[in-house]
Amino acid sequence: MKRFLPPVIAFVLLVAFLEMAAAFEWVNPSLIPPPSQVLASLLEQAADFRQAFFETARNTALGYLLACLGGFALALIFSLNEWLRRAILPFAIFFQTVPIIAIAPLLVIYFGFGGGTVIAAAAIVAVFPVLANTLLGLESVDPGELELFRLYGASSWQRLWKLKIPKAYVSIYGGLKIAAGLAVIGSVAGEFVAGGGLGAMIDSARTQQRIDLVFGALLLLSFLGLLLIGSLQLLNFFVNRVRPYGLHLKD
Repeated sequence: MKRFLPPVIAFVLLVAFLEMAAAFEWVNPSLIPPPSQVLASLLEQAADFRQAFFETARNTALGYLLACLGGFALALIFSLNEWLRRAILPFAIFFQTVPIIAIAPLLVIYFGFGGGTVIAAAAIVAVFPVLANTLLGLESVDPGELELFRLYGASSWQRLWKLKIPKAYVSIYGGLKIAAGLAVIGSVAGEFVAGGGLGAMIDSARTQQRIDLVFGALLLLSFLGLLLIGSLQLLNFFVNRVRPYGLHLKD
């Protein structure tokens, strides 16, 4: 309980300050609406927000899952085959360095308007942290332990599954957490171009100068990110119950 108290207190103080700032006109309420107005807008258009939230959540989760599976699989392949690593890794770096908003129009051409483009955008943005962190963890194994496995005649796959992956768990988990937030960003970028979800609501509210709706959508996107991170922490908790890796829920 003590661990959750500081962020709760900080959130309450921030809400109170924003409410006072709008009431006493320290800020322009049309630019930074008070939390009470944002909450009223959320309740007023609850059905639209609920539909948009679940659409964004579904596409984000699918894109994130693809990124996790793809990044992990590529890292395993790269750790076993140096030639493939040199051939493919530059393309992964390319997708990481090019802004997703610049790639999104191409994704619309390839996948059309709707969920396909959003899922692809989320996956492209989120895949590199999973790939990079997993590869880093796999290559950070103690050479002495690797040599011991070789002395006992362990094959490459046995060294991978019995030694490298367990030792890389902390690094893999860090990559998954980073990718979770990036998947939400990628989804919203895809929705700006392909339509649908909270991204389309933000774009529509912007054209109508409804800043309260924009803040409401941002609040729901933050909640979605927290849900993803919380799910990872819960998964980490159960993994450590089965086999402790030295990484606890607070991490």
